[in-house]
Amino acid sequence: MNVTFACYQAISILRGGPLTQIRSTAASLSRHDVAVAYFDPWAPFAKGQCDLVHLFGANIGTYHLAREIRALGVPMVVSPIIFSRHSSSFIARTRRAGKILTGVGKGIWLDYGITADICSWASCVLPNTEAEAEIVRNGLGIDGKKVIVVPNGVDDRFYSADPALFTGKYGIRDFILNVGHTGHVRKNVLALIMALATIDRPAVIIGRIISGEYGDACRREAAKYKHILLIDGLDNTSEMLASAYAACDTFVLPSLFETPGIAALEAGLAGAKVVITPYGGTTEYFGAMAEYVEPTSVASIRTGILAALAKPKTTMLREHIRRNYLWQTVAKKTADAYRKVLADGGA
Repeated sequence: MNVTFACYQAISILRGGPLTQIRSTAASLSRHDVAVAYFDPWAPFAKGQCDLVHLFGANIGTYHLAREIRALGVPMVVSPIIFSRHSSSFIARTRRAGKILTGVGKGIWLDYGITADICSWASCVLPNTEAEAEIVRNGLGIDGKKVIVVPNGVDDRFYSADPALFTGKYGIRDFILNVGHTGHVRKNVLALIMALATIDRPAVIIGRIISGEYGDACRREAAKYKHILLIDGLDNTSEMLASAYAACDTFVLPSLFETPGIAALEAGLAGAKVVITPYGGTTEYFGAMAEYVEPTSVASIRTGILAALAKPKTTMLREHIRRNYLWQTVAKKTADAYRKVLADGGA
């Protein structure tokens, strides 16, 4: 089977979880007789070049591509990578209101309407969590028969990560760790830094530091505290990143929401205790094996971190992740979805 992967144009600049998801899924699909090519916007593309297109991200950045793939008659599978703190009923009402506004005049675009259109054009929609699936079905109005939950995954190499590389370079171990973008409000790094300010434990924040009002505020706040170290970005394939996961005591991801946080899966597989947002389907992955914090409360983040630090490490979470969320498991479920689409004639 030949499949073309496509995404929004800025994916290689933004990096983060979606890029890891795309690369890792593609690499693991080869074990299931699926050959993956990446969509090239500068090269001709026509029906018959592949069996189907797998589009990652249902948003304004992928809208026109999705529309033209549909017009060509190429079967399309979509991983929407969406979440909202709004209820499905609110999303449904907003989407209906958007249709009315669009009917009044051209040029009015609403995020929920765009996402709903892309998902409606797809032969199959692959949300990462049941929480996301509920939004797709009940908020966006997509037929539940074509919605299949396929979880996000993690590379097995993190299971055997060695802390020595990181501790040898930075001279610390058993620290508090955060990995993500420093500059996107959703990642909530400023609140995390404020929570870390009064915790007597070294802390490390790894991620691309994005210049701008929020990113600059994070940098200024972190500079006030000698026990907080900022490291400006490590690629997901970096051995130093894997070593950091293995060397830390507790990994913290207090985002406004996650879907569901690949970095937290990586850290948990490496043996770290996990403190995470409860929003975005994270509870489906981590269950009772993580501390959950209210991201809008610095006090809650601080309390969650202290609770995790006070507990001994166990193997429960890492073994749970290894059993259920390795990329080869994800790839099998993805390939099964492709085959179902093609067996149904791409409908």
